[in-house]
Amino acid sequence: MLTATSALCLACGANTPVESTADATAPLSTVTAPDPLLGAPITDSAVLHSAMISLEQLPDGYAVIPDPVRDLGLDPAPDYDNQDRSGTDPQRCADVAAPIAQQSAGAVASADVRYSGPDFSSIDEDAASYTGRGASDAFAAVQATFAACGTYSGTDADGVAVDYTLESNNPAGTVGDASTSVRLRIESGGFTLVSDVVVAVVDSTVVQVVATDQDGVDEDTLTALANTAVGNIRGANKGT
Repeated sequence: MLTATSALCLACGANTPVESTADATAPLSTVTAPDPLLGAPITDSAVLHSAMISLEQLPDGYAVIPDPVRDLGLDPAPDYDNQDRSGTDPQRCADVAAPIAQQSAGAVASADVRYSGPDFSSIDEDAASYTGRGASDAFAAVQATFAACGTYSGTDADGVAVDYTLESNNPAGTVGDASTSVRLRIESGGFTLVSDVVVAVVDSTVVQVVATDQDGVDEDTLTALANTAVGNIRGANKGT
């Protein structure tokens, strides 16, 4: 059965092209980051990691998903016996909901946290900090991918078909210095998950929050999560 974590992995990490069925259009407006950016980058990944949303800041019922490499000490590139048949078409849509640092190279610091909740729900956050105009460029690159991936398709590791639909889903007001939000609907074998994604610029850092459940989260919850993420990073950048 498709789980929240596996669905997001399908949305952000599949590397093998599959037969094209995509409609590469999406009615998404473009948001421009401040010029110049409003603050210095966070250059220490440990500091940035400490600024991620904590378990105590989430509703009851969530638990930390340990990082296989960082937390469990597993091989970062295991040699699996079974062939991974996951794929995404168009290939660039594999970047939807992928970590910002993966989408835009050159980050001087990056971090991520992942939490699982009840009934296939999850909350994931990642962030990447850049020097110069790197954060602006990363923010623009994320939006370009959103605009190219209105509908797309893929397969999971077992080769099961997955369909994706992406649409604008802006929370109330601007989060951070600039922000954009989309809703990603993931359907496979009669099972549906909805991921609400907010990407925001905070000083010279780009942060992404992804909240997933079977119906999508309400606007107030999504906005509160994004504002918490932004506030944590803003505080870390000021040493508070």
